[in-house]
Amino acid sequence: MSTYILVVDDEPDVESMFRQHFRRDLRASRFVMEFANSALAALEQVKAIADPSLILILSDINMPGMSGLEMLAQVKTARPNVPVIMITAYGDDGTKRKAAELGAAGLLTKPIDFGLLRQEIDVRLSHAS
Repeated sequence: MSTYILVVDDEPDVESMFRQHFRRDLRASRFVMEFANSALAALEQVKAIADPSLILILSDINMPGMSGLEMLAQVKTARPNVPVIMITAYGDDGTKRKAAELGAAGLLTKPIDFGLLRQEIDVRLSHAS
């Protein structure tokens, strides 16, 4: 069974940036990274990826249409055991509080600290095995 991480962001360069930072992990098949360019597309993928293989969702907050926070509420209803880490350029206290209230497992600010993110992924992988 493959282990999936879903990355949700409307910026076109995000997928290549994540694939570059995690290329060794992806080549070694430690996990599979799926990408969605909108919250609606992500919700479809959340439904499509079987339990318990989806171990983490990383989502931007500010996206056109449905925001990451609106998506978070729906994801937590559909898949309450899947941790969601929100990503934002604006890490103010109000955003952190709102994300936590909606069930986010954490909040990362841009530019992303990929070392910290790798540690978080390693924790999720150890829980999944």
